[in-house]
Amino acid sequence: MKTTRTNYHFFAHNANRGHTLLMLASLALLAGGVGWVLGGWPGFLWALVLAAGIALFAPRMSPATLMRFYRARPLQAHEVPGIHEVVADMAHRAGLPRPPMLYYVPSGVMNAFAVGGRGDAVVAVTAGLLNRLDFQELTGVLAHEISHVMHDDLEVMTLADVFTRITGIFSTLGKVLVLINLPLLLVGAVGISWWLVLVLLGAPVVSTLLQLALSRVREFEADAAAARLTGDPEGLARALARIERQQGSLFDRLFFPGRGEQEPSLLRSHPVTDERVRRLVAMAREPWAHPRYIRQTQLRPQVFRVVRPRWRFGGYWLGL
Repeated sequence: MKTTRTNYHFFAHNANRGHTLLMLASLALLAGGVGWVLGGWPGFLWALVLAAGIALFAPRMSPATLMRFYRARPLQAHEVPGIHEVVADMAHRAGLPRPPMLYYVPSGVMNAFAVGGRGDAVVAVTAGLLNRLDFQELTGVLAHEISHVMHDDLEVMTLADVFTRITGIFSTLGKVLVLINLPLLLVGAVGISWWLVLVLLGAPVVSTLLQLALSRVREFEADAAAARLTGDPEGLARALARIERQQGSLFDRLFFPGRGEQEPSLLRSHPVTDERVRRLVAMAREPWAHPRYIRQTQLRPQVFRVVRPRWRFGGYWLGL
């Protein structure tokens, strides 16, 4: 029975990787297809070249600079005793060249996110998270973010975002050209395939749905990798369940329970929490599931102060 479960997770891991490659290829073909509608095969190639050029050569803001937009500061070792040592050990086991730097965001929202690459990664945690999670739950959350860095998910999702943006730009250009030529179309001076018009209209929507689906796959993969890093799937499962319960205001939770679940699953960037928890609880029965990081003492010798940010810098980042 143990072998069956192990094989299941082995195939699930490879299936997630296969889904990632398939969806990236689909996004690339969709961007190229919109280019082909506008300019034939040269347009197809230009769309791919443009996307690759943006992904490879676009200037990137350093993680430390990005943290300043969130009014974040480095999280000191004495503020959360033992957590820096745990992060260093998990980063070593994950094969990262250096442990991610930990930053504290003075926000009451319960969240954590990673920015940067394998060599300069930063993991930010909010005051809401630090004030409400115990040591094992916080360790699971940090392992999830380290898993994103380990799997290069930041680069993968950046590339997916570039393909989606290129598709949108080319689609908008095509729609503008159709509008410019609309008088000629109405008098029959020129002809157009309305199937191609449908491609121009639908391509951005399909591309966005593919990007969201890719994000959900990467979240499942990060959960599984985090469980193996800590040996404690239930710690992360408890953290996710606690974060889900704390979402929204007290008024919302009392009078509008479930309001946050109205969003269709296809439009979510993250999987449904109940499904994530179910998978993690199932992993807790695996022979490797023995918690590595247990701390009996109090996690928080202090309460982290919440400050309402004046504004935040937009952009793509991976969180819980």
